[in-house]
Amino acid sequence: MSPRTLRLPLVVGALLLSAACGSPPESLPTRPPLPRVSGGLPAGGLAPSAAPTTAWSPPAVTLPTLPGNGTPPPAATTRPATPTTPAATSPSPTPSRAARCAGEPTGAQVVDLAKKDPAVPEGDLAVVDGPYCSGTWSFTMIGMTGAEPLSVVATGVGAALTLVTAGTDVCNPQVKAEAPAGIRALACGF
Repeated sequence: MSPRTLRLPLVVGALLLSAACGSPPESLPTRPPLPRVSGGLPAGGLAPSAAPTTAWSPPAVTLPTLPGNGTPPPAATTRPATPTTPAATSPSPTPSRAARCAGEPTGAQVVDLAKKDPAVPEGDLAVVDGPYCSGTWSFTMIGMTGAEPLSVVATGVGAALTLVTAGTDVCNPQVKAEAPAGIRALACGF
């Protein structure tokens, strides 16, 4: 192929490409440049003569400062309360613990009662703390040297003193359901 015949396909290809594209694009309308403002827009906004009539400009936005760099965080917004269904048991402060027993049961009576329970280890048991009373219920901590103290929950007084439960965890269903709040606070923590 000669250099002349090689040029012919290039010229034809260029013509085809330019014909396929149509007419060259028209120049886009230009708008005047926006004025440079440092620190945001002036208090009155842009002057009417300087503001373009068809251009949109975003509003000025102040971003919150993150805590820890010397500036307080933005104030929290409050939302109106939304109605909710009340809980089955309303949250309340932890009830106060039961007071020390003024009479019966005595510490010795609780230790004797606990010794009759086969779950309580044999040995020299003594009162560590209590007894505390509320109504006919009592709570006492007993133990022996070198062993973990045991909690004893009982009802009644004197000869009618009855063991409800004894052990390291005495918050059982009966105590939760039937014990007065002061005994529950000692046995269950609520």
